[in-house]
Amino acid sequence: MTNTIKLYRHPLSGHAHRVELMLSLLNLPTDLVFVDLANGAHKKAEYLAINAFGQVPVIDDNGTLLSDSNAILVYLAKQYGSGSWQLNDPLHEARVQRWLSVAAGQVAYGPAAARLITVFGASFNADEVISRAHALLKVMETELAASPFLVGSEPSIADVANYSYIAHAPEGNVSLEAYPNVRAWLQRIEALPGFVPMQRTAAGLQAS
Repeated sequence: MTNTIKLYRHPLSGHAHRVELMLSLLNLPTDLVFVDLANGAHKKAEYLAINAFGQVPVIDDNGTLLSDSNAILVYLAKQYGSGSWQLNDPLHEARVQRWLSVAAGQVAYGPAAARLITVFGASFNADEVISRAHALLKVMETELAASPFLVGSEPSIADVANYSYIAHAPEGNVSLEAYPNVRAWLQRIEALPGFVPMQRTAAGLQAS
């Protein structure tokens, strides 16, 4: 019998949603533990004991504690993915790693940052991060013209890592209208068995 995995998360965190989505796609029993970011629960000693960086998400898999959303995706794919989600092939793994780096870089400093302004009141330069988001979306649009998922014909953790903040980009005033391939890719992920959405926020372009 599979143990229930504890996921420490906040429902509006795209980083936490990546992991929640992966757990659901793998059909793993999960206990969602709410971390009250607004009241600083992630900076208290009790939470810092499980993640010294004071961030969500963290998973507790039968006593194994792991933080960093992309690291958790790699672990879940290897531990529970039965060979799918991250193939044991050097080229496939390298291509996946490229998109994990994009999720930690261009996504974090583009659409994710734009959404932090509207949803959480962050003090980024809106024009700058929205411009970065569109530069990323143009690359994704071109690459998704050649394949249905980011790394070939089957979904991988590359898709899971990048989905949440791209799907919610309009909340940060980043329109997806000019990117039909990206929108079709989002729909393909949303059609996967076990898909769970991230809570939407009436902010930015989603406010109307």
